[in-house]
Amino acid sequence: MEVADGAAVRRLIDDAQMNRFLKKIMFFSSGGSFLDGYVLSLIGVALVQLAPALGLSDVEVAATGAAALAGIFFGSLAGGRLTDALGRRRMFILDVIAIGVTSLAACFVTAAWQLIVLRLLLGFFIGADYPIATSLIAEFSPRTERAITMGWVSAAWYLGATAAAFVGFALYSVEDGWRWMLGSALVPCVILLVGRHDIPESPRWLAQRGRTDDARDVIRKVYGADVHLGDAEPAPAGFASVFRQGYTSRVVYLGLLILCQVVPMYAMYTFGPMIMSAFGLGEGSLSVLGEALVSLFFLVGTIPAMYWLNSLGRRPLLIGSLALMALGLLIPGIWPGAPVVVIVAAFGIYAFFSGGPGILQWLYPNEMFPTEVRATAVGVAIAISRVGVVVSTYGLPLFLAAYGIGPTMLTGAGLLLLALVLSVLMAPETRGLTLGETSSLGVPSTTKGGDRPRPPEGSRRG
Repeated sequence: MEVADGAAVRRLIDDAQMNRFLKKIMFFSSGGSFLDGYVLSLIGVALVQLAPALGLSDVEVAATGAAALAGIFFGSLAGGRLTDALGRRRMFILDVIAIGVTSLAACFVTAAWQLIVLRLLLGFFIGADYPIATSLIAEFSPRTERAITMGWVSAAWYLGATAAAFVGFALYSVEDGWRWMLGSALVPCVILLVGRHDIPESPRWLAQRGRTDDARDVIRKVYGADVHLGDAEPAPAGFASVFRQGYTSRVVYLGLLILCQVVPMYAMYTFGPMIMSAFGLGEGSLSVLGEALVSLFFLVGTIPAMYWLNSLGRRPLLIGSLALMALGLLIPGIWPGAPVVVIVAAFGIYAFFSGGPGILQWLYPNEMFPTEVRATAVGVAIAISRVGVVVSTYGLPLFLAAYGIGPTMLTGAGLLLLALVLSVLMAPETRGLTLGETSSLGVPSTTKGGDRPRPPEGSRRG
């Protein structure tokens, strides 16, 4: 939207053009997602070495895999609330420092309890980055670019996971290679700190806090003099505002959608070599390469999905993708003894079509809530999903040992079918709308296709 201001025509942030500085903000904000994928996935490779090195029992292996996810539960809740209260940028820097220090400390563990505690802390700081970085990206992004910029967040996760698989493979035969694996996250942390040092605070957050002059200065620096923020932001809201009438159903839907999607994905990454071995796809370092191949399918699938979210719409892409993802897990679930090419193709289908839902787990929460509770809402939705992820990750190696690989895959397919049903009933269409419009309670939660609902007067918020 263009607004006449005297003789000049000024555009809203939602209608601004991408520029070099905006691309820098998106790139280094996505770096937190890279770290997330890297440190959470590398443990699956490291466990192959460190389990015998530290004499871990099956219960301790399960606890190590689940500890980071339990930390994410608490970190996403605390990080979201602190981000709304203290600002995006301050938390944006602190969490990367904490991830780097915790990763370095993991190099020196000598007992299972030390590793579990550090993984719990690492998960806490990673969980905090979810609402921090995605809120910052959503609030800086023009409306036509949100699917793409949030797509890079998702792609960065898979890139980090893929990098972890190859780093794990390279260090697999190195003595005490697991220590180097766990400490290697320090390198991207340093790079991120250098890149993030001059990224400014979100102008939407500044305006919402009454710091309008600071908000205007940031807008001029990032977008230029011909761009403005728009209507005044509402006053800061408390945690309970996330659950006020109208938003509660959105929080619950998003939490369950993300849960059903990420439980199979985290199982694949946390215990990837174990799952590959169960299908007879190699032992030791070969199983690590199998996981890396599947990870590449995840990464590749995000690229077309960024553009399909704008051309096809959020809702149809989500529903179609969930159906194909479920098919990808049903095949090995029903036919676990299938030839290797069939198993790999099925995993490829599942991973490739995870692209759209993978982006939407970051995009939807940021579009569906206003600035005053955006990061808090993202944190709550992520926390709901991580309850299931913690339980499933702890139980997966035990379930796999008791029932086998077929029922394990069928359980994952069942979760995806549940997400499909929920999305048919509740998924909104937010394509082409401003953040004020997508977060308005006046937008029906099941708007179909290319409709462009308009919020009631007075409800447009950033």
